[in-house]
Amino acid sequence: MPQCRWPSPILALGWLLSACDSRLPQPEVTEPTLGGYLDPQLAMGPRFPGSPGHQRMKVWLDSMVRVRADTVLIDDWTHVTSRQDTLSLQNLLARFRPDASVRLLFVAHWDTRPRADGPGSSDTLAPVLGANDGASGVAILLGVADALHRQAPSVGVDLLFVDGEDFGSFADTTQTLLGARRYAQSVTTAQRPRFAIVWDMLGDRDLHLRPEGNSLLAAPDLVADIWALAIRLGYGDHFETTPGVPITDDQLPLQRAGIRAVDLIDLEYGPGNRWHHSPEDTRDKVSSRSLFIAAHLATALIRRERP
Repeated sequence: MPQCRWPSPILALGWLLSACDSRLPQPEVTEPTLGGYLDPQLAMGPRFPGSPGHQRMKVWLDSMVRVRADTVLIDDWTHVTSRQDTLSLQNLLARFRPDASVRLLFVAHWDTRPRADGPGSSDTLAPVLGANDGASGVAILLGVADALHRQAPSVGVDLLFVDGEDFGSFADTTQTLLGARRYAQSVTTAQRPRFAIVWDMLGDRDLHLRPEGNSLLAAPDLVADIWALAIRLGYGDHFETTPGVPITDDQLPLQRAGIRAVDLIDLEYGPGNRWHHSPEDTRDKVSSRSLFIAAHLATALIRRERP
């Protein structure tokens, strides 16, 4: 894996600029609300393409965003993997201020993994419930949608719920990151956001985030800006400045499409990351407090942006 250096001068500059403004955006969503967005998802069971839970999740997610967003765009398509799996997939784009030319893009995947082949999995044939890897990102973006529904942003905001992120091998482009690839192939110059952030696996009850390696290479100034704001909001214990490893996630198709994209992900999920891609990725491993931290950071990033 490539070696990455944390851009400490940029971090220092980001900290200085944020410290000049004593006005800190206040939280706009509560821990109970965010935790409450987990339970309906988990009640559907595993939500991988082709499963009953996937179909139920599609209907539920649509119903949740319709009453919050200004505009909802649905993208349905059929995809065939290298293993000849035929998948019916759906991306959902919830738009706020669709008229605004300056836009931000927040991304989370709503599907779960069909096989628990993670480092600590005792049953590699079992599906993953995805309390953290799937449900947490959806809960965070629904909390953001609540905030933007109550108070419109000053810029356009797009919340993209992508499908087919986690179906198989991340070394095979026909099996994973399918929704992000689909969006990246279709986004126009006029639609391209000022920046994009992927919110993934942020519900860990022991939340610790490191700057993801590919994000540091693609958008070091944005990474530094996010970390500076998180520290200023009081979450420095959860945002470490030691660089993390490069990760293959939904940020990569966006970066390849010319979008400044950062992946916020905690890949230390349980001892030795044993709960990742495991049947143990369950509700008791996820903290509403961690979801709250992520949602507060998300809304704070939005509120400070200007056209």
